[in-house]
Amino acid sequence: MDLKDIKKLLEAFDKSKTNILELETEKFRIYLDKSVSVASQPQQAVSQTSQTIQEVTQKVEAKPECEVEGDLITSPMVGTFYQAPSPDSPPYVKVGDKVKKGQTLCIIEAMKIMNELEAEFDLEILEVLVEDGQPVEFDTPLFRVKRLSS
Repeated sequence: MDLKDIKKLLEAFDKSKTNILELETEKFRIYLDKSVSVASQPQQAVSQTSQTIQEVTQKVEAKPECEVEGDLITSPMVGTFYQAPSPDSPPYVKVGDKVKKGQTLCIIEAMKIMNELEAEFDLEILEVLVEDGQPVEFDTPLFRVKRLSS
């Protein structure tokens, strides 16, 4: 989630009737609470919420971007992620493996069809981001990889 998305989220929360918003990912957590009574002091409540949005935005802008090494390989479809061709087989790839273009990385099962996902370039596996047998959506990050020069 980038700064623009966070600003949109804060503005939407400010305009909504929702009093509490909590959002958590692996990289950050946002907790917002409108605990000021709007009925007794409407103008003050609006200005306090706006001030809170500005403070959060400033903190987000001040925090340096986390630089994560590598590129992401994402799921091209909705389905189930499998690391190996069968439960008793070794995984196609594991962390640290160097993979050639065209080599199979995993299988995405969709509608009882096993679709092999192949490397589009030479790479090294830095991280496997999903568990074997886990359902995945379109664009779910599957692997963090480092491109290797040919």
